[in-house]
Amino acid sequence: MFLKTIFDKLAPLFNKGGKLEKFEPLFEGTTSFFLTSGEVTNSKVHVRDNVDLKRLMIIVWLAVIPAALWGMFNLGHNTLAFMDKNHLVTTFALFSDDWRFAVLQMLGFSLQPDFINELAVGMAYFLPLYAIVFAVGGFWEVLFCIVKGHPINEGFFVTSILFALIVPPSIPLWEAALGISFGVVIGKEIFGGTGMNFMNPALVGRAFLFFAYPAECSGDKVWIATNAAYDGSTGATPLAQWAAGEIDATHFAQNVSNVNIDWLHAFFGFMPGAIGEVSTFMILIGLVILLFTKIASWRIVFSIFLGMTVVSTLFNMIATEGSNPMLFMPFYWHFVLGGFAFGMVFMATDPVTSPYTKKGKYIYGFLIGAMVVLIRVVNPAFPEGMMLAILFGNMCAPLIDYMVKSRNIKKRLARAAKVASVKGE
Repeated sequence: MFLKTIFDKLAPLFNKGGKLEKFEPLFEGTTSFFLTSGEVTNSKVHVRDNVDLKRLMIIVWLAVIPAALWGMFNLGHNTLAFMDKNHLVTTFALFSDDWRFAVLQMLGFSLQPDFINELAVGMAYFLPLYAIVFAVGGFWEVLFCIVKGHPINEGFFVTSILFALIVPPSIPLWEAALGISFGVVIGKEIFGGTGMNFMNPALVGRAFLFFAYPAECSGDKVWIATNAAYDGSTGATPLAQWAAGEIDATHFAQNVSNVNIDWLHAFFGFMPGAIGEVSTFMILIGLVILLFTKIASWRIVFSIFLGMTVVSTLFNMIATEGSNPMLFMPFYWHFVLGGFAFGMVFMATDPVTSPYTKKGKYIYGFLIGAMVVLIRVVNPAFPEGMMLAILFGNMCAPLIDYMVKSRNIKKRLARAAKVASVKGE
């Protein structure tokens, strides 16, 4: 009631004719973030509850938090373990060129490899990145809403954190700002904003960085925070190592600390990579939340996994000695490596950019699952594939819905004609 009283007093300034009328979308967005509208549908046609678009976005945001927290810890763990193994954990002076470590030193953290310091190192890289992405993405959302005069769309809450979780933690902040700007403006706002975009804006921004700055955003390298003078701060991801023929299902990849990564290590997230993508276990926790609240479609998740399993198994069957190493990768390794699980749970299930029909969801999901394996196996330049597969699925989603509905219409017309002919007899 205290907040409601404050907002009620400020409302005349932002209502039509008020001094701050142009900023009404910003005021409305702030008000509805803290308070529900209180509007009640009086007709018998609709049923309304308090879970509006903002609450849906907040649920998705909360669902991704387990993966984000683990990713931050894992980043710090790999960083400090690497430095400890190479006798670099001595002084913050080694990192005088990195302001993040200066902040850690001011706050009283050390470089000793324990849980608190490892989490702090990960947070020192993720939180500034997320803050920049959130601020820039929010700026574009508010600007377009003010210019167009419509309420603020809450999609950037999810877009910003998803984007920050799929880019390399070492990405320059100005590149992250440029990427989220491209994703929000070109991927969403020019099409009308939230609900009008046909491609996932976070992936659009990530794709822009991939093609504009491939050295930093190729996706086949992992990064840890070491001093710039030390050679070996980046290395191939397990997925890229497999594509190069360096490892297989029996000869496991090694992380930056030269510790073998078996399937359970990969599943629980004890390997370097993009912060949100390393732990399939934490991602599945988010999936349970999204499925329980019915925000994500189980049909899409199931069919993506099915498509990946079928195509990877077919490749396993035709693989011969001396052929492409990726042909030998079984489905359960595809599942835990790269961005497959994260994309399957948080990207492909976006209700705006995926089909609306039930049959269409199956087709869409199977297409993405099959496409990611095709890209990983056939494309020698890019061993990841999930980003491109989902964007391809997004482009096909309207066509898939059109085909499904057209087929349904033809079936109903044929059935109606048959009924009419029977009655005529």
